[in-house]
Amino acid sequence: MFDYDLFVIGAGSGGVRASRMAAATGARVAVAEEKYLGGTCVNVGCVPKKLFYYGSHFHDDFNDAKGFGWNVSATEFDWPTLRDNKNTEIARLNGIYQKMLDNAAVVIIEGRATIRGKHTVSINGQSITAERILIAAGGRPYVPTFDGAEHVITSDEVFYLERLPTNALVVGGGYIAVEFAGILNGLGVNTELSYRGAQLLKRFDHDLGLRLADELVKKGVKLSLESDIESITKQSNGSLQVLFKSGEERCYGEVLYATGRKAYTADLGLANTAVVTRDNGTIVVDDYFQSAEPSIYALGDIIGTPELTPVALAQGMAFVDTYYKGSPRVVDYDNIATAVFCQPNIATVGLTESEAREQYADIDIYQSEFRHLKHTLSGNTERTFMKLIVDVASDKVLGVHMLGAEAGEIIQGLAVAIKAGATKADFDSTIGIHPTAAEEFVTMRDAVS
Repeated sequence: MFDYDLFVIGAGSGGVRASRMAAATGARVAVAEEKYLGGTCVNVGCVPKKLFYYGSHFHDDFNDAKGFGWNVSATEFDWPTLRDNKNTEIARLNGIYQKMLDNAAVVIIEGRATIRGKHTVSINGQSITAERILIAAGGRPYVPTFDGAEHVITSDEVFYLERLPTNALVVGGGYIAVEFAGILNGLGVNTELSYRGAQLLKRFDHDLGLRLADELVKKGVKLSLESDIESITKQSNGSLQVLFKSGEERCYGEVLYATGRKAYTADLGLANTAVVTRDNGTIVVDDYFQSAEPSIYALGDIIGTPELTPVALAQGMAFVDTYYKGSPRVVDYDNIATAVFCQPNIATVGLTESEAREQYADIDIYQSEFRHLKHTLSGNTERTFMKLIVDVASDKVLGVHMLGAEAGEIIQGLAVAIKAGATKADFDSTIGIHPTAAEEFVTMRDAVS
């Protein structure tokens, strides 16, 4: 009755996983992608961002080396080398995604697919039918409307700049903003971070945002909180004159807006179906990713769940298990660990302190702040911060938070413990690995007020 059993819109992490796994069950699958295989994460997100983070951190490494007897100086940084080597790696990953889909016998169609009905999509002038349509189109950077907004760049464009500016303004207070403020600063750009709120990373534990602000300033980033932009004017020399709502004016080589992402549902043809969306454009689905239109499903960043690559991958597997393997299951969104590749790194799993206070009658807070052993010789003033949140009644550890070097690597292991329901007594009875920063998590004995 249909051209395909499953037609997937979007070849990002979730779409590719669902396509491949469904095809492995014998389903006839096609996936449409209008931009690049691998989606945001591979092309303009996690992977290139982490590569740029590595590149920007050498500035600190060179300075730290002096205290250990190495006479190393960063005499020259070549932006095109980093950018082009990154492009080569991304192209390699694109090829891997292409090969995976080809090997799974998934048909790849280049172009923007729009939905025409319950079982019909249109792409490149062709009408295609499918028993099920899965929307995995992800999100796109959001820039608010104001005079001169057309002159700014987003995280999509910053990876491909022809040249690095002498100075730059990063606008936003979330994880993308603080990551790129650190990256640009580390690569030698005179960087300012402007945020309209009073504290960075407001969705994370409040102690992390407060301490990160101090570290960014120490590293040379100019931080402007409770600051908002009125307009931007492009000058004859190409610089951007920014008028702030405070009345101040400053010029920058680039203005990077990192003010969040929006679900990519515009012009998708949802009006031709019974699919329901929220005010922010995300698609409403049930626990099994089914929309109000029974034949149309959605997963990944486009449905309002945590916008993380591993979440989309887990959703893709759950979708296939449910509809193609006869084993219905839902994704557990509790205690999902995440990291922010700012400088220093942040990683977290479980509840923030404010969330824990709302949900539990009595909690204990354990925390530690110290100078990393490495920096006793490097002279670097960077501080490491760790925090445990514990339910007094059950002794269960509700949240683990860290600001410091390799925080993501450390918290990943602790996320297993939190998922397994570890108690503070379990942490206390664990013998630490010495000397490491991570051992501090199992040596905190006294709760703070």
